[in-house]
Amino acid sequence: MRHGKTLNHLGRTSSHRKAMMANMACSLILHKRINTTVAKAKALRVYIEPLITKSKNDTTHSRRTVFAYLKQKEAVAALFREVGVKVASRPGGYTRILKTGTRLGDNAEMCMIELVDFNEYIQTSTKTAPAKKATRRSRGAKKTATATGEVSTDASNESTQDTEKEAKPKKTTKKKDKSEE
Repeated sequence: MRHGKTLNHLGRTSSHRKAMMANMACSLILHKRINTTVAKAKALRVYIEPLITKSKNDTTHSRRTVFAYLKQKEAVAALFREVGVKVASRPGGYTRILKTGTRLGDNAEMCMIELVDFNEYIQTSTKTAPAKKATRRSRGAKKTATATGEVSTDASNESTQDTEKEAKPKKTTKKKDKSEE
């Protein structure tokens, strides 16, 4: 049973774990994405998301609270200047974990953890793609209206005739088979 096991110790002492989480969090804030193991990434997500939430409110108290965790002046400044401003409207879920396979030496599961709003590839692909409205159309012939009235197009007539021919199975006569016997 796993009663009371709310934290993954990662095989490290408490001081080593705190220092490692602080360093990984600073690297994530400064570089916007880092490669690590899946276990460390999940522990880092639990560590950094409350700090990003605190960065939405730019006060001296919240800066000092975050500095007590991160211990790097540049990372705290970047968190409040860049990250906090960009994620101000997001109600949580600031990080994304993408599994990348296994490590060559020890077969450990590797992943890339990144800040969600700082992935340029995903943001540009969603913004450039036009939003198409999904409509349901009948399977009948399509008609276009012209100045003289409604006239069906040749392409749609041909396509409907082709589908009708394919849909109808060929009839076989069994009477000939009986007469041959």
